[in-house]
Amino acid sequence: MSGTQNLRPAMGCAMRLASTARSSTLAQSPMVSSRAAPFSTTSHMCKRKTRDNNKKRGVSSLYRSGPREPLSMSNVPLPKPRADYKPAIAVDESHGLWGFFPEPNKLMWTPAETEKHGRAWRVEELRRKSWEDLHALWWTCCRERNMLATSKAELERTKLGFGEREIEARELEVNKTMKAIKHTLTERQYTWEDAIEVAESDPEIDLQAEDGQFYKPSAYEEEADVPDTWASEEVTPEASKGEPTKVPS
Repeated sequence: MSGTQNLRPAMGCAMRLASTARSSTLAQSPMVSSRAAPFSTTSHMCKRKTRDNNKKRGVSSLYRSGPREPLSMSNVPLPKPRADYKPAIAVDESHGLWGFFPEPNKLMWTPAETEKHGRAWRVEELRRKSWEDLHALWWTCCRERNMLATSKAELERTKLGFGEREIEARELEVNKTMKAIKHTLTERQYTWEDAIEVAESDPEIDLQAEDGQFYKPSAYEEEADVPDTWASEEVTPEASKGEPTKVPS
């Protein structure tokens, strides 16, 4: 038992010496330093060995980047669309459906173009406008809302992920303008109803007049009935202090 315990330290020292000698021998060997690893990331090892049938392998339509590796068709230029292409069907540039789009032949605006808009009209400014101006402004707002609704639907369809905030901000200003137009027209309607009520109780106004002369002041009618007798009378200086005297002709 005691002899086995005395042999263990000696065996451990012998094993450590053997491993040290083997590692030094591998470090001094010239074949190990010049031999390449079976896996390498160098360019000559990563080249494609087989022919690729896809002419657009690695080409990104989003980033406009080319393939990462040289292909058999790398030197062939990609086809470009014709600049002078026109559809076979004639399109009317003044058609009413173009009102659903920002511009003819343009599906939607960019976020930067959508942000370029003014503020909403105020009620104080619209009170000075005529009925024709308010009517034209109302339908302009309707066309703007149709265009924004088309852009919003296109964003949901394509799932681009941008432009919704700009569209909502522009649509908010349009809605404020339309509310201001309604407020202005409501004020005019109330004013018209009050004026009709006052006119019905005024004896000098006849709303059922057939000749179109609704306002007939009574003072004007009384003056028209008085005969003009002052044209044939003259006033002398002696009678200027009293009542006028008639000079015989």
